[in-house]
Amino acid sequence: MGLLTDKTIVIFGVANKRSIAWGIAKVAAREGAQLVLGYQNERMGKALNKLIPDLPSPPIIAECDVTNDDLVAAFFETVKKECDGVDGLVHSIATAKREELGGRFRDTSWEGYALSQQVSAYSLISLARGAVPLMTGREASIVCMTYYGAERVVNGYNVMGVAKAALEANTRYLADDLGPEGIRVNAISAGPIKTVSAMGVSGFKSILGTVVERAPLRRNVTQEDVGNTALFLMSDLGRAVTGQTIYVDSGYSILGA
Repeated sequence: MGLLTDKTIVIFGVANKRSIAWGIAKVAAREGAQLVLGYQNERMGKALNKLIPDLPSPPIIAECDVTNDDLVAAFFETVKKECDGVDGLVHSIATAKREELGGRFRDTSWEGYALSQQVSAYSLISLARGAVPLMTGREASIVCMTYYGAERVVNGYNVMGVAKAALEANTRYLADDLGPEGIRVNAISAGPIKTVSAMGVSGFKSILGTVVERAPLRRNVTQEDVGNTALFLMSDLGRAVTGQTIYVDSGYSILGA
């Protein structure tokens, strides 16, 4: 039996085979989970369908635009009809306007700032609100994805760094709010991974090189590395861990100047 056998895990953020969420999905499926994969729109749904044959068993897939609370509620109504409950929720979604990722931070537009906050940070709250009625009594786990740029300045990360800082704060407040119901909430701060969205950050290739050169383990992390940590947090092995940001970055975050 796998560590997630008989558990239902809802995952948001699978966009293509390079997505961190896809790495988590593959690990969760390997460990016996029933997967529910949420996608933003029809185009993303088509991309997701191309990946499904790589999973050991077919997941449930459903459309959900996280910027619309009514659609979030409708998504979890669908999940309720298909599953007897939810044991895990993975939030691996973020967005920013390309022009906000680079240049001077002072030039950040309100529209761009608000968009990144809504999709990258607030959606953790709205998704948790939808999932909680299906999680109560199951010692469930919520996991979100953050990055070192939430607490230190990473050139080019700009508005996304601010959104990730909000996401980490949301993690702590949700952990306190949901803890009495037995629901854990944690964040994984992954090192740089060559995803499609990450390649939009100015100077990303040099960041990958810096980690290999300076991180204690002298390597970049993989989707599977992150997936295995998410597995720990969603399984019974992590049942006493909540409100934390877990670093999966080859040790880079411990370094000084």
